[in-house]
Amino acid sequence: MGYLKPALIHAKFFPALQGAKSKMSSSNENSAVFVTDTPERIAAKVMSASSSGLTAEEHRQMGGNTETDTAFQWLTFFELDDDKLADIAFRYTATPEQLKAAGKERLMSSGIKQILTKTLQPIVALHQKMRARVTDDMVAAFMTPRPLCL
Repeated sequence: MGYLKPALIHAKFFPALQGAKSKMSSSNENSAVFVTDTPERIAAKVMSASSSGLTAEEHRQMGGNTETDTAFQWLTFFELDDDKLADIAFRYTATPEQLKAAGKERLMSSGIKQILTKTLQPIVALHQKMRARVTDDMVAAFMTPRPLCL
């Protein structure tokens, strides 16, 4: 059509903690991790996140599904090391034979949730620390209308 593509086409949204079929909402406190959550609350929310939908035994036999595991989906946003993310995905999805051949151990949903918790807690803590340093004067200066210099 000759027009620039809207930015939304390039965006990927976080799934709600209850899974991709639900949505995040401020009215549902357990649908997301908020920047005001305590480390304990973050851990509780992440541990209650939707998993791959398999039983533990099915997961051990066939491997998990990263497409339906909410904790893994969130890790794709926060884990900057592609090799580490690929290793987590492999250990989660591989068959027992593949794991044995690679000399690696199975990673269950609870393991991915622990990794995500340890990833999110420092990020939220840093945000809270920096937010606490913001004063009313800083907010007023930021919100004061002023002419644009283009």
